[in-house]
Amino acid sequence: MSHKNFNIQKASGKEESFSMEKLRNSLMRSKATYEEAELIIDELRSQLVPGMSTNKLYSMAYRLLKKQNNHNASRYYLKRAMMELGPSGYPFEKYIAALFQAEGFQTQTGIILEGKCVTHEIDVKAKKDQLLYLMECKYKNQGGVSVDVKVPLYINSRFDDVLDNRSQLGHFSKFQGWIVTNARFTDDAKAYARCKGIELLGWEYPNGNALKDRIDASGLYPITCMSSLTEEEKRALLEEEIVLAKDLVMNEKLVLKIGVHPHRIKQIMNEVNSLCVPSNED
Repeated sequence: MSHKNFNIQKASGKEESFSMEKLRNSLMRSKATYEEAELIIDELRSQLVPGMSTNKLYSMAYRLLKKQNNHNASRYYLKRAMMELGPSGYPFEKYIAALFQAEGFQTQTGIILEGKCVTHEIDVKAKKDQLLYLMECKYKNQGGVSVDVKVPLYINSRFDDVLDNRSQLGHFSKFQGWIVTNARFTDDAKAYARCKGIELLGWEYPNGNALKDRIDASGLYPITCMSSLTEEEKRALLEEEIVLAKDLVMNEKLVLKIGVHPHRIKQIMNEVNSLCVPSNED
């Protein structure tokens, strides 16, 4: 089937024109070569059906990529892996803290700050030199949902209350409020945040420095990406507060403790070492 004028259905229920280039780029983001991506695309051509869901297309591409290279498939699985950190948002908050820690910040999660009027629980506090970031994390465990304008409206009032109590900000000369999500932001949410000076970090926003870009650049992939672990093993590790794949290197005993057979340890560690390479070190 020609891909011209071929529509697919997004998780939100909306339809969009299918882009072969977008599929190719997503495969190559996972470090598949151009030739490997073309082999997958060629095999998929005959299976394309008008109106098919992006979820089904993604699953088909993932299975084909996994046959080629498990480690590339793990990177390709990133978006779904982020949605599997839940159901609570705590692992996501810990993950975001680790991501900013890798960028040179000192981070804390779940802290309480006194505003001028009331107290506030802040998901992530990040500081470096004279810079202080206070972050609200909006975790989503399903596709097709967006963070709308009500969130920055509400969060802005909380940030303002904290700012009104200057004693909470210590010696920091620059303060920045953030909203971080593994989903998307609506246009109104983006407009309001720009107007109020709130930084937004979403799955594909801002362009070129979005959440998925920062993850690829840092190599800090969540354990839920890993194809060498079962779903039960991933959940068990999350319950032990192991969120990052790279943290398994220092926790072989814990991996054994959750029931992984010793003969699989080498396979798991090989995947960690291959997966967790920052893109800027390729």
